[in-house]
Amino acid sequence: MIFRDATLADLPAIVAMLDDDALSRGREDASLPLNPRYEMAFTDIDRDPNQRLIVAEREGEVIGTMQLSYLPGIAFRGAWRGQIEAVRIASSVRGQGLGAQMIDWAVTECRARGCELVQLTSMRDRVDAHRFYEKLGWTKSHFGFKLKLDQDEG
Repeated sequence: MIFRDATLADLPAIVAMLDDDALSRGREDASLPLNPRYEMAFTDIDRDPNQRLIVAEREGEVIGTMQLSYLPGIAFRGAWRGQIEAVRIASSVRGQGLGAQMIDWAVTECRARGCELVQLTSMRDRVDAHRFYEKLGWTKSHFGFKLKLDQDEG
């Protein structure tokens, strides 16, 4: 398995993996042609040196994805943080240890970038994911909150 920065051609596979999940199904739309907002988001990520959209590829097939964000901060004496988001493995290859390889690779990338801390969030209903991260040595450390903004207001 190799890890690389995603290209625009990878976008349909990435969106399909994001949609192929019981908790996020319906939030994404993997129908083709893709909604143009996905390409706009890809372009913004691709242009930002502190953002990386990553794919895991095996034998020419995209089988995993995640987004890495590098965040500067004042807390922790000005430490940079690595943020791992939207981690997905294709359902056809789950259970083979590929997720652990992805997370290990991401942590190595964050360390190489000078991050002193790596963090991620996981929806509270993703109990299996929580066990997975704890098995890898991650610690539950915070409660998180989100506020969905209605773009029609305001």
